[in-house]
Amino acid sequence: MSRARCERCLRPENHCLCALIPQLDSRTRVLILQHPSEVNHALNTARLAALGLNNAQWVVGETFDNLAELLNVPGYQARLLFPGEEATTLAASSTDNEPMLLVVPDGTWRKARKLLHLNPLLAALPRVTLCCVPASRYRLRKAPAADALSTLEAIVHALQTVEPDRSFEALLRPFEALIEGQIAAMGEETFRRNHS
Repeated sequence: MSRARCERCLRPENHCLCALIPQLDSRTRVLILQHPSEVNHALNTARLAALGLNNAQWVVGETFDNLAELLNVPGYQARLLFPGEEATTLAASSTDNEPMLLVVPDGTWRKARKLLHLNPLLAALPRVTLCCVPASRYRLRKAPAADALSTLEAIVHALQTVEPDRSFEALLRPFEALIEGQIAAMGEETFRRNHS
């Protein structure tokens, strides 16, 4: 018998994060394309981002038949948040410029590359990358690089860069509670032994 789960955040009811999830506005529109292998992951940070941002959309799949429609949002310039040789560094946007549709692939690096490979329209987008990346708060995983962030952390950092006049820090509250809950469930000693 499975435990009862919150229909919104998909966490067990006794660990529901909904009270911590903000409803933030942003000029930037965020489109999260999540690989199906991430959907049921206990630490699904993409879902938290989509729930906490009013101007966000979360789509799950490997190939997206309606990708052209998803990317063609009137009044927005689509940019792919993904490193690459021709990626430009994100900077604060002027209110005179057209707002950005920030497209964020969600999955392991291997799965995110696969999303680009299977969706040529996605791979063809102009790429942007993060600058001055803060240390990750994702203490439950060993990061492949010092500047590796969870999807939620990357979105928060990107939005904070593009819209420095607003604060998106509240998006990290449910993430931190999620991390603390996982650490409590495994026990401090197990956490220190495996993740310190």
